[in-house]
Amino acid sequence: MDLFEKLKILSDSAKYDVACTSSGVDRKNGKDGIGNAAACGICHTFSADGRCVSLLKVLLTNVCVYDCAYCVNRRSNDLPRAAFTPRELADLTIEFYRRNYIEGLFLSSGVMKNPDYTCEQMIKTLEILRNEYRFFGYIHAKAIPGADEALLQRLGMLADRMSVNIELPSQKSLNRLAPDKSKTSILKPMGFISGRLRENKRELIKYQHAPKFVPAGQSTQMIIGATPDTDYQILNLSSALYQKYRLKRVFFSAYMPVSTNPLLPAADTPPPLLREHRLYQADWLLRFYGFKAEELLDEEHPHFNPLIDPKCNWALNHMELFPIEVQTAPYEMLLRVPGIGVTSAKRIITARKAGTLSYAGLKKIGVVLKRAQYFIIAGGKLADGLHITQDGMLRSLISQQGLDYVSRQLPQQYEQLSLFSDHKIGDMEVRACLQAKM
Repeated sequence: MDLFEKLKILSDSAKYDVACTSSGVDRKNGKDGIGNAAACGICHTFSADGRCVSLLKVLLTNVCVYDCAYCVNRRSNDLPRAAFTPRELADLTIEFYRRNYIEGLFLSSGVMKNPDYTCEQMIKTLEILRNEYRFFGYIHAKAIPGADEALLQRLGMLADRMSVNIELPSQKSLNRLAPDKSKTSILKPMGFISGRLRENKRELIKYQHAPKFVPAGQSTQMIIGATPDTDYQILNLSSALYQKYRLKRVFFSAYMPVSTNPLLPAADTPPPLLREHRLYQADWLLRFYGFKAEELLDEEHPHFNPLIDPKCNWALNHMELFPIEVQTAPYEMLLRVPGIGVTSAKRIITARKAGTLSYAGLKKIGVVLKRAQYFIIAGGKLADGLHITQDGMLRSLISQQGLDYVSRQLPQQYEQLSLFSDHKIGDMEVRACLQAKM
């Protein structure tokens, strides 16, 4: 099998993993190196729909000893198999970088032979990039659960960010769909990475210029909709992972049927994209708005209302706290008002020191009054002509966001993005790139 065919197979096999984001780390190359990493995000390669994306996202191999029912690369699935050698993948990454297709690498892998062997092959790939090519660009590597901690340590010294995908929200779901895996085997490497990250901070004082273990932190991914797990379970697990393991991000991936297994949704079930969207909104509230998971959902209300965002839903259920006076309300309470974000809340705090705020003034500093007007008073007054009723607010807020979102026409055939495109990086360009080096 030639390198081009390997690339098509292994980039396609990697597209279901969404646990990658902007790099979160700034690093300039030395005089003898190539590539930089930028904390705000890196680019560029092009996806099939023309969007600019940042990383060469590829598997080292899609050969896997596991038979997870929800995974397209499961052992029992009849699909073409391929594997890069470390040299092939390192050379390919550098050729793509030199042609300005990419600025970094997202490297994952099926488990070939065993976790240790797979981790060793990933390490060899990154060692060629870092030590031989002197590549200082961003690299995100997937930790392989079950690999020896000494190998995870070596991998973490070569990568900028690592992720350990928890995949399913509960042990019960893992038992049903991935009997070869356990939550303990997934959380163990996550705990190891977290411990080494804490050591980074202690060592920074003594050795400021020493190489750091995964300086951009770690992330994880959960599949949404493949199992009966509720939003309440998912959000509580996310909150616990942030607190215990200090994750940078928890990513949610709407399940797309890739199997006819009776334990999974039917093949014609559409991906739960709106549910995924609501979970991301709730995750944002946990990380930046001071909310706790138990405030947003409980056992009696285990799912988000798909027609309204979680912040609006929380506010409507706590009208005893509203309306608040923007002239005097503390920053923490301003953040809980629908239509007021982190930036606009800070602007309110600054602006009100200079005088009384009006609704026109609030609009100028970025407050979304269509939502916020129901929950605030400015200078002791409600917005002109506003009559507040619970039903009226709910109808208005739903019409503004929920129905508009649902009414958008989604593509008839929803699919994950692919590296290859008829209009951007096409087959001929990739073949030319490979032939230039090999």
